[in-house]
Amino acid sequence: MGTAENETGLSGLPLGTKNKYSELTKVDDDYDEDASHHHHQQKRSASTRKYVFACAIFASLNSVLLGYDVGVMSGAIIFIHEDLKITEVQEEVLVGILSIVSIFGSLAGGRTSDIIGRKWTMALAALVFQTGAVVMTLAPSFEVLMIGRLLAGVGIGFGVMIAPVYIAEISPTIARGSLTSFPEIFINLGILLGYVSNYAFSGLPAHINWRIMLAVGILPSIFIGFALFIIPESPRWLVMQNRIDEARSVLMKTNEDQSEVEERLNEIQEAAGNSNADKYEEKSVARELLSPSPALRRMLITGFGIQCFQQITGIDATVYYSPEIFRQAGIEDKSNLLAATVAVGVTKTAFILVAILLIDKLGRKPLLYISTIGMTICLFSLGISLSVLGKGPIGIAFAILSVCGNVAFFSVGIGPVCWVVTSEIFPLRLRAQASALGAVGNRVCSGLIAMSFLSVSDAISFGGTFFIFSAISALSVLFVYRLVPETKGKSLEQIELLFQTDELGWEGGQVELGDVEHLVQKE
Repeated sequence: MGTAENETGLSGLPLGTKNKYSELTKVDDDYDEDASHHHHQQKRSASTRKYVFACAIFASLNSVLLGYDVGVMSGAIIFIHEDLKITEVQEEVLVGILSIVSIFGSLAGGRTSDIIGRKWTMALAALVFQTGAVVMTLAPSFEVLMIGRLLAGVGIGFGVMIAPVYIAEISPTIARGSLTSFPEIFINLGILLGYVSNYAFSGLPAHINWRIMLAVGILPSIFIGFALFIIPESPRWLVMQNRIDEARSVLMKTNEDQSEVEERLNEIQEAAGNSNADKYEEKSVARELLSPSPALRRMLITGFGIQCFQQITGIDATVYYSPEIFRQAGIEDKSNLLAATVAVGVTKTAFILVAILLIDKLGRKPLLYISTIGMTICLFSLGISLSVLGKGPIGIAFAILSVCGNVAFFSVGIGPVCWVVTSEIFPLRLRAQASALGAVGNRVCSGLIAMSFLSVSDAISFGGTFFIFSAISALSVLFVYRLVPETKGKSLEQIELLFQTDELGWEGGQVELGDVEHLVQKE
């Protein structure tokens, strides 16, 4: 009996069968553990994506201020001209001075963000801009209006260079392009809101409507103040301050895979020079930028060049003076002029979403090609519509179509990609101040175009001016081909290596991830 019991067990089943059930139970337990881990990982990934997405949105709110100013001033200037009796030259100065003055904010912003951090530099940008907006709203004369405009320009200079840098530093590699494009989305959203504000308040008396238009731009400060309690500091800036534990904590929130956090942290520490501080004490950042190595020189040419091309193709002139352009095409009624500009704003905003969807899938260079070639064609066709077709219905339709096409192609490529590339290519310790130089180039070109557009158009006609913009846009295609590398799918630390040697085909711009990995192994 005892022997039989040992063979069959108390349940009457053979012991071998019982062992099989035990093994199956163990497999089921392992499967449950794997499923639980997978479910936990999915929840963590979803939570991380939402957190980074929220940070990118809040960091981009300053860009609404820039966009709103650009959009609202295109319509407000009509009524400012009527109310304050300003001349055409004063009109050009009022519109263009914001971009020129913003270079001081951009130059200061690079250094400020290295001292007080990316996050609080964004707060400073909002505060200075809002002060300027209040002064403009209450301005009794052209002189006071200019003071407010100067303050707003400095605030925009701070904001326009720091938001892309912050987002690039906090984003995971796989989504960095899309997230770093967010400031451009918000610029376009701001432009659209400015156009809508123009149209909504245009029916009020001339001495009131433009003030209300400018005053609406104060509202985003409420959301920016709230954002400061949500977003963390850049982990890369924290590493530069030797606040390693805080940087690790931020990386834990912004990276889906916990196992990659330490690896990424080590990469950032190495890039920051923490492991070899003596090496970086030899040169200050300013001296290094003024006397760059060959690799840094290539970075500066790429970053500064693409920023300048973004503006000298005339996008700000097209947006600021779209009512004037449509008036030249044959639209006379003020409400119709402002309604046409709303169509431009909707187009510009809608097509930035296309760039967001494609920039991390298609890549930076293909979008730049599509953008610059498309803009060249649209600018040329706008020149034809203003020079040849006259002021009839066909000319008006062709002009509106050309302007909308130009802003659409801008938004698909060089608009957002310009800021993405500039925020990606520079070494960590130089990134903020080098990006600031790029922003300076952008703002200077924007200001020069905005301040000279009406005068040049009076001299050579509106159509002739857009033929020049078309030729410049054609040159930008060549610049992209020769000097802009593809950075899709690479970490910021890997991108730095793209510029270390000419052997990677930098001049042709075709660099593969395998080449970077080979360089990393050589390091």
